[in-house]
Amino acid sequence: MLRFIAQRLGAALVLIVVVSFVAFVLTWFSPGDPALAILGQAASPAALAAKRAELGLDRNVFEAYFAWAQHALTGDLGTSWFSNRPVSESIATRLPVTITIAVTAVVLSGVLGAAIGLWAAARRGAVDNAIRPLSVLGYAIPNFIVAILLVTIFAIDLRVLPATGWVDFSADPGGWFRSIILPVAALSLAAVAAVAQQMRNAAIATLQQDYIRTLRGRGLGGASIYLKHVLRNSAPVALTVLSLQFIGLLSGAVVIEYVFGLPGIGALSVGAAVQQDQPVIQGVVVTVVIVVVVVNLLVDLAYTWLNPKVRS
Repeated sequence: MLRFIAQRLGAALVLIVVVSFVAFVLTWFSPGDPALAILGQAASPAALAAKRAELGLDRNVFEAYFAWAQHALTGDLGTSWFSNRPVSESIATRLPVTITIAVTAVVLSGVLGAAIGLWAAARRGAVDNAIRPLSVLGYAIPNFIVAILLVTIFAIDLRVLPATGWVDFSADPGGWFRSIILPVAALSLAAVAAVAQQMRNAAIATLQQDYIRTLRGRGLGGASIYLKHVLRNSAPVALTVLSLQFIGLLSGAVVIEYVFGLPGIGALSVGAAVQQDQPVIQGVVVTVVIVVVVVNLLVDLAYTWLNPKVRS
């Protein structure tokens, strides 16, 4: 197990380095002049040159990246070129919002998707025929369309949930719960559909195995078969889909945060991209990659627990 974890950590480290370098190069050569955006059109050539030197834009991209990487290893992600606020501080205040929405959506998607998939595999017939097209429909509708529909129905028409805003859990747990219901629901729909479809297919394949027939022949109850045997042997497929969905949920959170007015990392990254605030963009990219790597590592560990053959 330790060797397995070490291999995954080594691959994760390589991934972080590669992604951070590619992101740095793309932002470095992006169109526009950050110095001009900061000082304005009336700035003199001398002032622009001095500002570029201050920002480190007068160096080549490799020198600039290695200088950034040396500071990043100590936890210093730089300072915003526009707000002069430490990037790590900006991310630390916004990341919990995005992580809360994304992780809650993943948990909800996993539970509901597994339950729906098992139900469809067990009942088949009319239930299965109804769930399959609904799963495809849920996966096909963009989450921002779902978000707008949810706001229209539950916030504007029924007025039972807030349309926008974020409430800290420490300040008002009830208000916090109400503020995340619609964003989580909008993000979860496609993930629930994907997990349910894969779980259904895996459960049907498991139910056709000989050992399931043997268990039934020995008089083992249906609930025990589904929960102890079918669920455990079908879960690895659902976990793989769920780990991929988590990446999509993080990217989808950018749009969802704008729709619901949430102060998350998505709004921070979009604002930084518009301003060409390279330190913020780089910090957000590295942070998101680390989050994805940690989640995938946890999924891999869960996979090895469910399927011990993977360890070898």
